[in-house]
Amino acid sequence: MTIPAEPRHTGPQPPDPVLSVRQVLTLERVLAGEPEVVAGAGQLDRPVRWVHVAEAADVGVMLSGGEMVLTTGVLLAGDESRQAEYIRSLHRAEAAAVVLGLGRAFPTPPEVMRRAAERCGLPMVVLHRPFPFAELTEEVQSRLVRRKFAAISLSETVRTALTGLITAGAPLQRLLDEIARHSGCPVVVTNLAHRVLGTAGERSAVDDVLRDWERVARQAGAGAADGWIHAELGGRGERWGRLLLCGYRGELATGRLLADRAAEALVLHRMLGGGSAHSWEEQSAQSLLTDLVSGVVPARQLLPRARAAGLPVNRRTFVPLVVQGRAPDQLDRVLRLLGLPGIVAELADGAAAVLLSLAPDQDAEALTAHFAARLRARSPAVVAAAGPRTDWEDVPAGLREAQHVADAVAGSSTALDLPAVVRLKDVHLRGLIRLLRDDPQVQSFAERELDGLLCDAEPELLNVLRTYLATGRNKSRTAQLHHVSRPALYRRLEAIQSRLGADLDDFEQAASVHIALLAHDAQQG
Repeated sequence: MTIPAEPRHTGPQPPDPVLSVRQVLTLERVLAGEPEVVAGAGQLDRPVRWVHVAEAADVGVMLSGGEMVLTTGVLLAGDESRQAEYIRSLHRAEAAAVVLGLGRAFPTPPEVMRRAAERCGLPMVVLHRPFPFAELTEEVQSRLVRRKFAAISLSETVRTALTGLITAGAPLQRLLDEIARHSGCPVVVTNLAHRVLGTAGERSAVDDVLRDWERVARQAGAGAADGWIHAELGGRGERWGRLLLCGYRGELATGRLLADRAAEALVLHRMLGGGSAHSWEEQSAQSLLTDLVSGVVPARQLLPRARAAGLPVNRRTFVPLVVQGRAPDQLDRVLRLLGLPGIVAELADGAAAVLLSLAPDQDAEALTAHFAARLRARSPAVVAAAGPRTDWEDVPAGLREAQHVADAVAGSSTALDLPAVVRLKDVHLRGLIRLLRDDPQVQSFAERELDGLLCDAEPELLNVLRTYLATGRNKSRTAQLHHVSRPALYRRLEAIQSRLGADLDDFEQAASVHIALLAHDAQQG
């Protein structure tokens, strides 16, 4: 029969430390012997650990598994019971295959041996043209040694590359990208609850893995079947995560070696970075929320990542929030305390994004207010919220809305009486100015209106003006906030009006100066 072709794989293939039976049969020296597979054709991908020439009938007791046994069968000719037992002993010893050279002992394939091999699932190959077995042994052994050396060399290459990245202070994602480059398959890092902390690899392949992540996570813990290889992450007797090579196409031994080297590097990265598995969760959430806010990746493509990160997404109400004055770990603690599912990520300028995922029967507005109240119980915090979203596709717009609201009230919490949860309807003119702050005409207007104060060496006058307008031109309140007497405040207001050339008692002029000041503050960030 024809030797079945080896399955074709795409992507980079690391060298295998072993050869398969199929690969041995395609070697030039073996092909010269005109090999024919007469039994066990479905087992040709078995790994060949070594090649052994043996004529003894009890050769099985001398094997340790994985050998390809070469024989002429000279001691088996004429005894069918010994022929069948010979095959069974090879099967018990977990031999990779048996190769029989046809000749004086067996001019044709022996039927008894063939049937026994077929029943055992042991590949049996006959050679129609004899040649020295020593040549085949030398060829296969030298190839096995070279492949094992190549696998070890690859392992050291990966170790060196990852160590270099760690030394350079590279983030987790950079290490995962390097691991995926060498393994040629999706890479996933999880915590012990199977929550995805990081991924790497071809985006479409990673999405395929994450799309059915719950099933994948359950099966991955059962072993390394079908290229699913895992390595535990932890140290000092404590496990805190797992690395998965998802659908590795190379030899299992090489994959395990790569996974072990990668796991060592990730543990070292955590130790040297002084971080924890929880910080990796923050990085995962930050990456997801950043992609949602930017809109570069469509929301529907991010759905598998959100689900794998532990966020409930089926039939949920999503509440996008941006919080100022609290670190992500503080927000995460409050979410756990209140039993609210959600993810948290750090944004620029000391703000953090929170995406709540609530059940349809939960009161989104009441729970958001409760969350804000717990945050503000100890110290001031600004909680900006967008309206609840029931469609995942609307979440990016909601996050951008919450970010806009937070930006509009940035730095104004001491001057304005803000509600516990600030929404778009609460930011009024300030929100509009924030949207227009980069417009050149708005910038020019602000500089023109405030020119007399912007050139002043005393910023206190600008602060007084800001408070005076923010309090609705309430002189008593302004004097109180600046800890000055009313006569002293009057003198400062007169100085401000003089330098601006404006009458702040006139509503239109005061409004113009107020708009210019809001634009100036927005431009200053």
